[in-house]
Amino acid sequence: MSLTIWSNAKFSDSAMRLLVEGTKAHKLVFTTQTSANVLDAGKPDPALQTADIAFGQPDVNDCLANAKLRWVEVTTAGYTRYDTSEFRDGFRKRGSFFTNASDVFAEPCAQHVLAMILALSRHLLPSYRDQLTDHSWHYFERRRASSLLGGQTVLLLGYGAIGRRLTELLAPFGMTVYAVRRQTRSEAGVRIISEEELTRVLPLADHVVNILALNASTQNYVNARRLGWFKKGANFYNIGRGNTVDEKALIEALKSGQVGTAYLDVFETEPLPTDHPFWTTPNCYLTPHTAGGRSDQDEAIVKHFLKNLEAFQKGTPLTDRVV
Repeated sequence: MSLTIWSNAKFSDSAMRLLVEGTKAHKLVFTTQTSANVLDAGKPDPALQTADIAFGQPDVNDCLANAKLRWVEVTTAGYTRYDTSEFRDGFRKRGSFFTNASDVFAEPCAQHVLAMILALSRHLLPSYRDQLTDHSWHYFERRRASSLLGGQTVLLLGYGAIGRRLTELLAPFGMTVYAVRRQTRSEAGVRIISEEELTRVLPLADHVVNILALNASTQNYVNARRLGWFKKGANFYNIGRGNTVDEKALIEALKSGQVGTAYLDVFETEPLPTDHPFWTTPNCYLTPHTAGGRSDQDEAIVKHFLKNLEAFQKGTPLTDRVV
């Protein structure tokens, strides 16, 4: 069965060849408004109205308006603009599917967080700062401040593909891992808790990892009230979405010592303005939204889509199905 596949994604040459070869039995249509940034929202495109499948970041209203559109796969793990009752209900009622690319980004995001947990526990970053500045030799201070992960507690805010993989990576260190999410069914290696239990568990956590997607219920989720429940001096990591954190409240918590260290990969405004206080806030470490980065990203996204395309044609379950 030949299908019309619409895409507004701009991939590397090797990934594009992979996509063309993998869809040669179908009609592949590219919009003229392609984007290499998987986070960019797609613009309306009349060509989408002829498609059976959309791959990239299609305009939400275009997706809802096309009654023949049977499946949408986005090139990101996050899907905030599609995470509405109107979109979900519309797709469910007509039997259409919606998938994301969580599996592509779970491994790099989990490794990224693990790298920072280790770097902070071993005080690697302050020593690197000394190398770049005054070349001071903090022998006793660094040795005494360095800690081992065994016996420490991690709390994950949100639990999906990234959280599962991070839990697996943390397992050899003998840490206690909690995760808060709406569905409290059991998971291997982690203690799933409900929202109501957060006040009990937050004060236990040495590391709080925010993996929350952005929606109406998670806007400024990490606010002054919840930061006040942290164990004093705990480390905070954000690889979810910038708007899930009250940035002013976090800065105040860092200055007061309520939060010991923050590692942030995502921000309310990106790129982060050069005069933003985060750049100079003590014990605050930043990366430019690179936690999900991998050198083979484009190829991995295309392979994810092609695997799902095969499943779609066979009528078998799709990977990373949301709707």
